[in-house]
Amino acid sequence: MPFAALASATTPTRRIGLGLAAVGRPGYINLGRDDDLGADRGVEALRARTHDLLDAAYAQGVRYVDAARSYGRSEEFLADWLRKRPDADDVVIGSKWGYTYTADWSTDAEQHEVKEHSLAAYERQRAESDALLGDRLDLYQIHSVTPESPALTDKDLHARLAEAAAQGLTIGFSTSGPDQADAVRAALAVTVDGAPLFRTVQSTYNALETSAEPALAEAHDAGLTVIVKEGMANGRLAAAHAPDALRSVAEEAGLACDAVALALVLRKPWADVVLSGAATTGQLASNLHAAVADLDDDRLARLAALPEDPHAYWERRARLAWH
Repeated sequence: MPFAALASATTPTRRIGLGLAAVGRPGYINLGRDDDLGADRGVEALRARTHDLLDAAYAQGVRYVDAARSYGRSEEFLADWLRKRPDADDVVIGSKWGYTYTADWSTDAEQHEVKEHSLAAYERQRAESDALLGDRLDLYQIHSVTPESPALTDKDLHARLAEAAAQGLTIGFSTSGPDQADAVRAALAVTVDGAPLFRTVQSTYNALETSAEPALAEAHDAGLTVIVKEGMANGRLAAAHAPDALRSVAEEAGLACDAVALALVLRKPWADVVLSGAATTGQLASNLHAAVADLDDDRLARLAALPEDPHAYWERRARLAWH
C-alpha cells in the first residue's frame, strides 16, 4: 500500500498531509478566507498559491497530498506541480470522486457542488482524474459517504472498485455529517469476494467534533489507514475564532491555536494522517508545529471539555457561507 512509505518515514511531519480544498477553487466555507486569499482568486493566482504550498510542504517533510474532483482545479494544479517536480516521486497522492464542481469559478454560485455516488459518476470522474494524474494517483476515495449512501450497497460499483484495487489503486472513502460513525462501520462491512473493499477512511475529527472516534479506532484496528480532515473545524479553531480554553492552552504552550488543535488529533494512536488545510505558507508552517507540540495531562483535560453535540456541530457547519 502507498501509505507504507509514510509509515516508514522518520521526519516529525510524516503524519501531516496537505489538503487542497481551500486553494483549488475561489470559494469555500473556511472562516477568514477573505484575509487568507485576498481579492485575486483567478486561476493562475490560485495555481501559483497551490504550487507555493506544495513546495513548502514538501521541503518540510510532508508526503501526502489530498485533492478531489469537486475541489475546483485542485487535481490540475497538483498535476502541474508534479510535472515540475520530478524529484517529488515519493509523494503519495489521494483524490476523491462523488461530487462534481459546479460553481464555474464563482464565489457566489447558487450551488458549488453536486453529489452523486453512482457507478456512472465513478466512471466519469475516474477518467477525469486519470487524465490529469495518471499513474501518480495512489488513492481514490468515495467523497462524503453517509449511512444512506448508495455507494455502500451498489454491488456493481463495488465490483468495479475491486477491479481498480486489483490493478494497484488503493480504494477508500470519506465521511461527513453527524452519523459518521455509522457510515464508517457500514463501510467496514463491505466486501467483494469475501475481502474488505476499503483500505482507507477519511473523516472529520477535531476538538469540537469527536463523535467518530470509536469507529475510527475500529477502522484502524481493522487495518485501514485513517486520514483526519477538518482538524481546524473550517477555521473555528483558528486564533480569531478559537474557544477560550484552546487560546489559553496555546498561550501556555507558546504555540498558535492551530498547532494545538492539530496536535490534539495527532495524539490519537488511530490517526495515521492528519490533514492541514492551509491556504497560506504561513498557516502551513504554523500547522506543522503540531508535530512537536507538548500537551500535558492538565492541558488535555481542559481541551476535553470542548466537544459539541455532533448534530449541533454539523448544523452550524451547514450554515457557514461560501466565501
